[in-house]
Amino acid sequence: MAECPESERFASRVEAELDHGGAVSRTVPDFAPRAGQQELGGAVASTLARGGILVAEAGTGIGKTCAYLVPALLDGRRVIVSTGTRTLQDQLFHRDLPRLRGALQAETASPMRVALLKGRANYLCRFRLEQAVEEGRFSDPSDAARIRRAAEWAESTDSGDLAEAPAGTEAVAERITATPEQCLGHRCPAYDQCFFYEARRQAHEADVLVVNHHLLLADWAVKGSGYGAVLPEADALILDEAHLLPDTAARFFGQSVSARAVRDLLRDTRAADRRECGDTPELPARIDAVEDAVGHLRDAFGPGDRRGAWQELVGAGAASVADQAAELRRALERLEQMLEALAGRGAELEACHRRSAELGADLERFLDPGDSGEVQWYETRGKGLSLHLTPLDVGSAFRQRLEREATAWVFVSATLAVGESFAAFRGRLGLPAEGVRTLQLASPFDYPNRSLLYCPRGMPQPNMRGYDQAVIAEAKPLIEATPGGVFLLFTSHRALRLAREQLEDELDRPLLVQGDAPQAQLLERFAQEGNAVLLGTSSFWQGVDIRGAALSAVVIDRLPFGAPNDPVTAARHQAVEERGGVAFRDISLPEAVIALKQGAGRLIRDDGDRGVLMIADPRLLGKPYGRLFLDSLPAMPRVQSLEAVTRFWEVEAWT
Repeated sequence: MAECPESERFASRVEAELDHGGAVSRTVPDFAPRAGQQELGGAVASTLARGGILVAEAGTGIGKTCAYLVPALLDGRRVIVSTGTRTLQDQLFHRDLPRLRGALQAETASPMRVALLKGRANYLCRFRLEQAVEEGRFSDPSDAARIRRAAEWAESTDSGDLAEAPAGTEAVAERITATPEQCLGHRCPAYDQCFFYEARRQAHEADVLVVNHHLLLADWAVKGSGYGAVLPEADALILDEAHLLPDTAARFFGQSVSARAVRDLLRDTRAADRRECGDTPELPARIDAVEDAVGHLRDAFGPGDRRGAWQELVGAGAASVADQAAELRRALERLEQMLEALAGRGAELEACHRRSAELGADLERFLDPGDSGEVQWYETRGKGLSLHLTPLDVGSAFRQRLEREATAWVFVSATLAVGESFAAFRGRLGLPAEGVRTLQLASPFDYPNRSLLYCPRGMPQPNMRGYDQAVIAEAKPLIEATPGGVFLLFTSHRALRLAREQLEDELDRPLLVQGDAPQAQLLERFAQEGNAVLLGTSSFWQGVDIRGAALSAVVIDRLPFGAPNDPVTAARHQAVEERGGVAFRDISLPEAVIALKQGAGRLIRDDGDRGVLMIADPRLLGKPYGRLFLDSLPAMPRVQSLEAVTRFWEVEAWT
């Protein structure tokens, strides 16, 4: 699409704000203009002005947040900015937006109204808090104190956002928040003081609204079902951490039924019965019947944690599972019928009736999806159970929203391209092959002089016995040679557990392991220790920003190919092969490249960082497809001996 004078002028203005003397230089300490940031800012501005789609990969250190926030603030129309996580959402709204808005506000007459909106369950519900205080029954005695602190906080908070609540509140969050299914809406006694609806009102008045991908896609799902909307209409959408969108979209364009959702319904129905009914003995009996049915269904799967395709399970003769699922459906139907007769007695009973009907319908659809292009799968974890229908292709559904939601779309992330191609990302989201502007900006960091890619010689193949032990045997001398902290990133929990067994009695530095504490606490301690070793799996591969010597080396055990026996992955592979494609080339390889780029991106986070990236997998250098991984990583000198790593650290390090 040809540029227009208006878009060119807007792009030039944004680039000026990202240069010396501009808004960013007035808000960022030690600011230095970066050509990549200016180019990205101009491209975003041009897209907002003329419409269309921009897909941009901005390497670590480009400063992509400022590059898209400046044009969003200056655009003058409503722009929705969606981030990958609530943590990033809070960072944008509470740190980045205020300082940029303050610097730009003096130069424009527009009000620049900004707002933050999260999902309903992130806000304190005054009604459910009151119920929790009144009931006073807790399995953990310390929960009573947490509820009291939450009640005190409720009197002083303006937002009701649980991210600002007293420490420990997360342990009782389920008791004092409302999911969309639990919310009584206009019939709630505390509706006029509702934190969520106040945040939603502010969202509808904002020029720049900050949300997260989960809320954005949940809003689309609500719109698709015809039940209204959560978010206001927007002129433009900017989607940061866009590499997360395909998998997030698969979750929201599908559906699930969980034992937890059923038990939450039963708990709330018992409470509603006490408050609004209490004279119908058949209702407790029907509640108990559903509870028995969901327990029997979970038992039918057997002990332990499992994940698999529903049809394979049922086809293998697990008749009791299918029978118990059908019995749960019948028990839910009987409960729904009873609640329908009682719904007129109060708002809580009415809400429970609606939820029982929706759960029953979802379970019915799971058991008989027809030819829907969705894969049926299940997962058990502890006493939990969930049944899922996941679409094999989210592209068509996403494309429909693309055509309806806004005139300008910006997809941005540090990891979107495979080599120099955006085809895999475009294909998964159904973005058109033509008319999409793409932009790939390399990191400005000095990788050739401040990093090494270490690929140890003599490693066995990952499918060979003893491979995991060999990884740690190679990693231990690297850890000893590294002056700062080390991340060990694994592709499986099993490999992580084996690493812990090998390392926990042999290190003379702190060992931190995923699962021993919340992720935020582990990262805080890792940064404070300065020479710790942290073992993590998928959640530590992205979104972690540790700067300086505290993180001096990253070890990746395997090329992160998805598990071929995962039910959704297996079904997607089969569908591609049936269409004449090659699943490894079209799905496995591009997704593994993106995942590896995310893990490698933890290493260099600042101009002054130095570090070593060790990739133990010999396929990186030994297989033809390894070249695609190498071409997608920053230009790092490659070595294969520990001696070369030692020499790297002997150079004057932190200058």
